[in-house]
Amino acid sequence: MSSDLKDTVKSNASELDSDGQSRRDFMVMTATGVACVGAVAAAVPLVSSLAPSQDVLAVGATEVDLGKLKSGESMTVMWRGQPVFILHRTEKQIEESQNVNLNDLKDPQSDADRVKKGKEQWLVTIGVCTHLGCVPLANKGEFDGWLCPCHGSHYDASGRVRKGPAPLNLPVPPYEFLSDIKIKIG
Repeated sequence: MSSDLKDTVKSNASELDSDGQSRRDFMVMTATGVACVGAVAAAVPLVSSLAPSQDVLAVGATEVDLGKLKSGESMTVMWRGQPVFILHRTEKQIEESQNVNLNDLKDPQSDADRVKKGKEQWLVTIGVCTHLGCVPLANKGEFDGWLCPCHGSHYDASGRVRKGPAPLNLPVPPYEFLSDIKIKIG
């Protein structure tokens, strides 16, 4: 071995600290740590920008005042670009809806599964026919509910399909009562 090579090996060996790590290892670990912190700092705003904005969140929920609706009346409100039917059912409509034989329904679902317990007088459904997406007419049809004039689907006062080509009941959106006369849809 030449003397220059021996001197280089000795100088490299003297650079080792007591733990056996060189300055180069320290610099590599420091640079890696700084790069990781930088990557996290860049990722946080990127991920935050993917969250829905406040105006989108506002459209995702609709509050409705039910105080204007008398028994037997219905109203239509918009939620996420779709009509939502709200029906203030009469005692007769509630009784008829609860006494339907589920075996006679295309999409068997009890009335209790479609309304909130203790608030049976209120029915909230998405007002889009499950056949081809038409908007049914309120207080029409054979079952005191809705009629889709396009293809003749009849829905009862619980929003269940009773007659016609529609395969499913009118869907019930997520909703909650904020008070006795105010609901939040979405």
